[in-house]
Amino acid sequence: MRRPALRRSLLAAGLALAGTAAAQVPHVRIPEPKVPFAPFEYVCRRAAGPIRVDGRLDEASWQAADWVEVFGDIEGRTKPKPRFRTRAQMLWDDRYFYVGAYLEEPHLWATLTARDSIIFQDNDFEVFIDPDGDTHNYYELEMNALNTVWDLLLVRPYRDGGPAVHAWDIQGLETGAHLMGTLNDPSDRDKAWTVEIALPFAVLRECIPGQPERPAPGEQWRVNFSRVEYHLNVEDGAYVKAKDPATGKALPEDNWTWAPQGVINIHYPEMWGFVQFSSKVPGRGRERFARRSEEQVKWALRRIYYAQRAFEFERSAFAADLGALGLDSERALRIRGWSYPPLIQTTARQFEAVYTARGGGSWHIRQDGFVWKEAPSGRSDR
Repeated sequence: MRRPALRRSLLAAGLALAGTAAAQVPHVRIPEPKVPFAPFEYVCRRAAGPIRVDGRLDEASWQAADWVEVFGDIEGRTKPKPRFRTRAQMLWDDRYFYVGAYLEEPHLWATLTARDSIIFQDNDFEVFIDPDGDTHNYYELEMNALNTVWDLLLVRPYRDGGPAVHAWDIQGLETGAHLMGTLNDPSDRDKAWTVEIALPFAVLRECIPGQPERPAPGEQWRVNFSRVEYHLNVEDGAYVKAKDPATGKALPEDNWTWAPQGVINIHYPEMWGFVQFSSKVPGRGRERFARRSEEQVKWALRRIYYAQRAFEFERSAFAADLGALGLDSERALRIRGWSYPPLIQTTARQFEAVYTARGGGSWHIRQDGFVWKEAPSGRSDR
């Protein structure tokens, strides 16, 4: 692994880019999700004892932990159900955020062995984490059935200019893959593979400096999981990607996710699931997920962001009011207890939209999708 000093310098460079308010955004069309805003919710319990990361998920805490919803197509329920079943679980303790997953798979196949290979060229399992929910400075981890990993930091989503910091490593990462079958052997039929991941909080908190090293009970993060699955054929006793007879090119991969994105793009962090950390251990007592009312305001701002990016793509400028965006009749943008219409300020290449609470404080979004809260004093809470 790379030296921590290099990792810190890369992270600092990425944060500096993300913190530049005048950052330009790509002149591209931004598709709006075609599913309602209703992300899944999960209460993450504390592990009752040590977790050995070997991919087997055989500790008592895993056996009692809740599963997330069965994965569906990345675009949502209007698309066909996945061919194979996928589920995931989460746990945490003082040092790690744990992820476990079960991937039904009749044809275990993997080829990539070098760390930081483009793992989604194989069938894979992927984790995405945005600890503070601002859609910037988030983490991605991919792994295949050979337990080969690719970890990277996204300064911003690709739609907002990125970049992805490929040289960044999760120091102290532990991963394991357990195969229920034989790898790369088309002569038999396999059952599944399971993955187990331990992500150190010391690393996951780097993009939100000034916060405690580990989350407190009740804290909520944005998280999603994705599975890339190819159609395979067998040639000369080996698996190969199936090809389109008309073009001779490999068929497109399937993308299956926990929380649907509504577009074929996992890099819409605002659509990811909500994960709430709990002080309770698995199987002991109930805890409801507490949806925060501010998410309604943040989603209204996101609707304005989508409309502004579409307007800018067509006219090379941002709109000064909701009417120009065609949103003045949208009832969902009228939120009890918050200013209406929201304030919209523009320059030649930037915009900022603001909702202000009647009791003070405000939520903001700008042209690169960054969303943040300001206290009544004007202090940013980013």
